Amino acid sequence: MARMHSRKKGKSSSTRPARLEKPVWVELSPGEVENEVVKLARRGHSKSMIGTIMRDSRGVPLVKIVAGRKVSQILESNDIKEPLPEDLSNLVRKALNIRKHLENNHKDLETKKGLNRTESKIYRLIKYYKKKKVLAADFKYDPEKIRTLVAR
Repeated sequence: MARMHSRKKGKSSSTRPARLEKPVWVELSPGEVENEVVKLARRGHSKSMIGTIMRDSRGVPLVKIVAGRKVSQILESNDIKEPLPEDLSNLVRKALNIRKHLENNHKDLETKKGLNRTESKIYRLIKYYKKKKVLAADFKYDPEKIRTLVAR
């Protein structure tokens, strides 16, 4: 699939493991993996960061293979919920940083265009999440109010 605004085709640098059974060299039990995931989430890590930490420092290729459930399912069963989906909060954070830059550099037209593109992605994503009922139907994107939801 092509990129949204640049007509280029990108490719992710990482590949998923080929096998879907637990490797013999993984020493952690499913319960230990779930406890680690919950502990990392309580420290404030995002779902993707939890997967990366588990892969790089704990030696778990995929949490779903070892634990039997996805990271999001584990967090859901432990009542750990984020106010916004991860991809939306990343885009909002990016838009807030661009707005902060524009306060000091009013004439930076390239950045204004970048803000426009970023906010168009945000609106598109909000529309999708409203349709999937992840966000409330009356959710509105207001940069000043949403700043409190994405405080990091």
